[in-house]
Amino acid sequence: MMHLDKNQKVLFLTNIESGLEHILQEVSDIRPENMLTIQNYGPVTLNSYGDIMRSVIIAIHQENVKEIFVVAEDKRDASENSLSNLNSIKDQIRKSDDDVQNSMAEFLDGTVDDWLTGKENVSENIKNCVDIISNHSLVPSNVKVQGLIVNNENGKFSVADILEYSN
Repeated sequence: MMHLDKNQKVLFLTNIESGLEHILQEVSDIRPENMLTIQNYGPVTLNSYGDIMRSVIIAIHQENVKEIFVVAEDKRDASENSLSNLNSIKDQIRKSDDDVQNSMAEFLDGTVDDWLTGKENVSENIKNCVDIISNHSLVPSNVKVQGLIVNNENGKFSVADILEYSN
């Protein structure tokens, strides 16, 4: 169980597919009206000046958020269907014209595959997101940013690990 101020607004960055709101409320003991969630399709990946980061910054300043959790589900085995869909998207990108590929490369920190699928290592992906948020010039230094890994065994969610990183 996390020990958070029930009256404090807490921001959770989560995967849109996972439906983690219930377990997050349970383990954080935060009232539902104080839980803010930004959902992303697939693993949370951040760009310092992308849409998700803009939403994080606005939430911090408009909602007076003092605590942020980057949440990921520990999925050791991705489904074959989701891998097939990602491969199809990658094929479409490879077949696109040079202008599209060059404009994508201009905005990516890594490869198109990294951008599309996120990092394979859940802890590494979370650490990268926590670092980006914690070190962003528009995020006040008093905002605490942590990672949270959740397991889903037999349809039941549980907290696997709370990752605290020092800046």
